[in-house]
Amino acid sequence: MKPLPCHRYQFKCRLQAPLTLNDYAGSMLRGAFGHALRKTACMTGMDNCKNCLLYRQCAYPRIFETPPPSQSHFQQFSQIPNAFVIEPPPMGQQKLPAGEYFNFNMVLLGRAIADLPIVVLAWQAALKAGLGADHAKAELLEVIFEPGQTIAHSLYSVSKPQLLPAPIFQPEPIPACRQIQLQLLTPLRIQQQGRVLSDTLSGKDFLMALVRRYYLLQEFHSANYQAPDFAALAAQAASIEVNHHFKWCVWQRYSQRQKQQMTFGGVLGKLELSGDLSVFLPLLLIGQWLHVGNKTTFGMGGYTILST
Repeated sequence: MKPLPCHRYQFKCRLQAPLTLNDYAGSMLRGAFGHALRKTACMTGMDNCKNCLLYRQCAYPRIFETPPPSQSHFQQFSQIPNAFVIEPPPMGQQKLPAGEYFNFNMVLLGRAIADLPIVVLAWQAALKAGLGADHAKAELLEVIFEPGQTIAHSLYSVSKPQLLPAPIFQPEPIPACRQIQLQLLTPLRIQQQGRVLSDTLSGKDFLMALVRRYYLLQEFHSANYQAPDFAALAAQAASIEVNHHFKWCVWQRYSQRQKQQMTFGGVLGKLELSGDLSVFLPLLLIGQWLHVGNKTTFGMGGYTILST
């Protein structure tokens, strides 16, 4: 089975008006993107996408509200994972003045990579309409492929507005090891029985959340899916020891859908896994693009590998 393709893009913007960022900007960016994508992609103007004849052909549901297929190797889901992740600026309240540069990342997964042109158009529209409660307008200056590489690959810029194809990219595999340390970059929410796990989070809890996310994305958004032996993976994950240093993080976001403030909590800190990790190393590598746990489209559950 081919691995799930994953691409990260950095969107470099310049504010045309002051912008106030709350503690966590991921939900604000996701809402702006979804609204603009619908306006950009919709051809019928119907209120309910599911009643539209173009429901399974339109870019908006395909990217933002992926419709479940009629048949699935997994149990039937009313909502399946979407093939994108928005990675907001670092956490913390900020007041950015007009003229300030403002960057965020977006990850596209599997077949969604081919939708990059309409994703860029939607972000242009979202920035033009304005971000946050201030409706602060901004301009998209550049789109960088896989930021942080030695050579920056610019796919789009205001001076060269034609969108270029992304180069071939393959992250270096993790060397064989029996210990790995992860740094949580954004709050992690792995739930059991409606409760977010913190100090009781086990190695199995983390690894199987990652396994489930990867294979759901592989089935719904890629090709040549083959179901793994989940029982064997769970048994192996149960043998992995965990050591974590977490702090609890709480913030609020406003839900346009529910028209109310909502409080969210998650954990930040370091997570160390020890044991026979061989079967999980490829997933831990790609998990840096996928994120793990709940609310991943907001950018939550992001991590980086610190050491092996």
